[in-house]
Amino acid sequence: MKTLIIFYSRTGFTKEIAVHISEELDCDIEEIFDLKSRKGILSYIWSGMESAFRKTPEIKEIEVDPSDYELTIIGTPVWAGNMASPVRTYLSRNNDKLNRVAFFCTMGSRGSKRTFLEMERLSEFNPLACLALTNNEIKQEKHIKKVKEFIDKIKKNYKKI
Repeated sequence: MKTLIIFYSRTGFTKEIAVHISEELDCDIEEIFDLKSRKGILSYIWSGMESAFRKTPEIKEIEVDPSDYELTIIGTPVWAGNMASPVRTYLSRNNDKLNRVAFFCTMGSRGSKRTFLEMERLSEFNPLACLALTNNEIKQEKHIKKVKEFIDKIKKNYKKI
């Protein structure tokens, strides 16, 4: 299956997982870039508020068209119990171009259930699989087994369709 991974990463955790999945699947990958800086404590607080209030900030134009892919895997950090607002912008702009989806998120401790429900609502698809990882799991390299299980579930559910 022709697969695209699209992700946003503020601190690097989500990017690390996106790259890992991309290497395992040997697929295309593109990062979502914000048009404003998210560095520093004030930007951290603002990002959480923006996410909680379901804002859709401006993002850099994406170069890859997801309609060219059978599957789009979308990755987001969890901010204030929600998907990162740049990912919300991406889904809002591109939900009509998606064919099938899978989701992953990285987080400090919790928020994956609400994040995945909102991603499902915005994409208008039931995901083939979802993967939630804490930053500690990534730091301690406990994510490797979970990434493999995520990929196996995607492949299994894709064959059922």
